[in-house]
Amino acid sequence: MESYKAIGVMSGTSLDGLDIVLCEFSYKDKWNFEILKSETITYSDEWKNKLLNAPVITGYDLSILNKEFGNFIGHSVNKFKQDINFNIDLIASHGHTVFHQPEKKLTLQIGDGHEIAVVTNILTISDFRSMDVALGGQGAPLVPIGDKLLFNNYDFYINLGGFANISFENIDQRLAYDICPANIILNYLANKLNHEYDKNGALGFLGKLDTKLLTELNKLEYYKKDYPKSLGKEWLIDEFIPVLDKSEISVKDKIRTVYEHIAIHISNALNIKKQSTSIFTGGGVYNRFLINLIKQKTNSEIIIPEKEIIEFKEAVIFAFLGVLRFNKKINCLSSVTGAQKDSSGGIIHTPRENY
Repeated sequence: MESYKAIGVMSGTSLDGLDIVLCEFSYKDKWNFEILKSETITYSDEWKNKLLNAPVITGYDLSILNKEFGNFIGHSVNKFKQDINFNIDLIASHGHTVFHQPEKKLTLQIGDGHEIAVVTNILTISDFRSMDVALGGQGAPLVPIGDKLLFNNYDFYINLGGFANISFENIDQRLAYDICPANIILNYLANKLNHEYDKNGALGFLGKLDTKLLTELNKLEYYKKDYPKSLGKEWLIDEFIPVLDKSEISVKDKIRTVYEHIAIHISNALNIKKQSTSIFTGGGVYNRFLINLIKQKTNSEIIIPEKEIIEFKEAVIFAFLGVLRFNKKINCLSSVTGAQKDSSGGIIHTPRENY
């Protein structure tokens, strides 16, 4: 039996914090995993601002930030593992996405892997998306290989993070794509009312649905595209937010309308099958108003897993991507991303003791 102890590190577009999870993966006929420890490091206001402003700083300053963030990740992992008394085989770090424009063959996740490897003295794998983008793919989503090999009991896999995405099997082929913006746009609107986020959808519940705005949002070109397709913050700024800004309705009414928009597009994605089970993960699962709206619009049975899976599934799968990369096995599916072929993505950074 093959067995690996791996740490997965994930920083999402919502800037909720740095998710760190330690898992043991074993293979005997099929892959299995166990979560040994998990933690979210909440970002300070300083780090939130640095990451938020990363797309608009100079190339020089971005290079420095890349090193600083890698150092921050390394020290965060050291603190996380200080009470662990066994060897860890590898760290797999997603980093934090600054740019994602695959149509320009551009994707950038900062958090320098060399810094992480040197600070932790553990083999580190980072930059999981660039190989797929070079092969003509979207570089996203990457999680579906984990859905296929680790979480294979459901028809649909929905993650409600900064963006909502879906993964599913179709005629022995794994398919996946970003559905629509989720927490990233809800947080943006909640911030306008001096709330960090819309807890349980309370702000949206108080708003009124505006059919005119809803129609305009639903008409966005992205929703007419066939998958594979993916979304980035650039699309949100250039395409989605300008539609919101044109509307003169109240912020609460905008929030309510965006909830409807999200629920419609997620339910449309699920309703391609008449009867199904769907597992939901990511921070948006705790938004009762959003979950209830989705339930009203779909016949799919919505499964809410245990708290650790809700919050750390993506970090678990990135740890798994690292294990696959370490073993030179496929960790990125061309059926999902549209690349020329499947690949094993990620750059391996050797710990300092091996230099």
